[in-house]
Amino acid sequence: MTTEEHARWNALEVREPGQVPALTPLAWQVAKLTDHADRLMNNTLPADFPHEVERGTASDALAVLALRESIRRDVEHGRGTRVHEALLLGASWREVAAALDVETGEARELLRTWAQGQRNLWQRNEAEGRRPFGLDADAHAAVLALAERDDEAPAPTVTTTAHRPPNPDETLTKP
Repeated sequence: MTTEEHARWNALEVREPGQVPALTPLAWQVAKLTDHADRLMNNTLPADFPHEVERGTASDALAVLALRESIRRDVEHGRGTRVHEALLLGASWREVAAALDVETGEARELLRTWAQGQRNLWQRNEAEGRRPFGLDADAHAAVLALAERDDEAPAPTVTTTAHRPPNPDETLTKP
């Protein structure tokens, strides 16, 4: 992200999670959240506090709620990607499930749901004439095959994946 994007972010007033631009770094969101939360925390100081402090407002409280929700969504969205990545790098299903503090079946369902979302993303972008990203049919099948591996068996390790991040400068031309 550029200095200009960071300056725009710092100037942005967030009151709803949808106001956070896509791909805003979590660190930026946390920094903004911390500023608002600090002002709210100052409300607990006594009225005769000897140092000048900025007190929190309803706008700060709304910003904290909205930013926490945005961060929660971003973190939640990344779970499937990280499960896939862990498996590709050799983790077993039991290890993945333990890292998520869930049963292996729930971890597998998380991967399947993520894979379907990535497949849908690929198809939607392709249909709209944009360069597709996500999972093509072969990559989708490979992810679903990972979901069928034995709990203890590590997946064969790989160094690349079929999942590609979006590149807004590239478009797919329809025939």
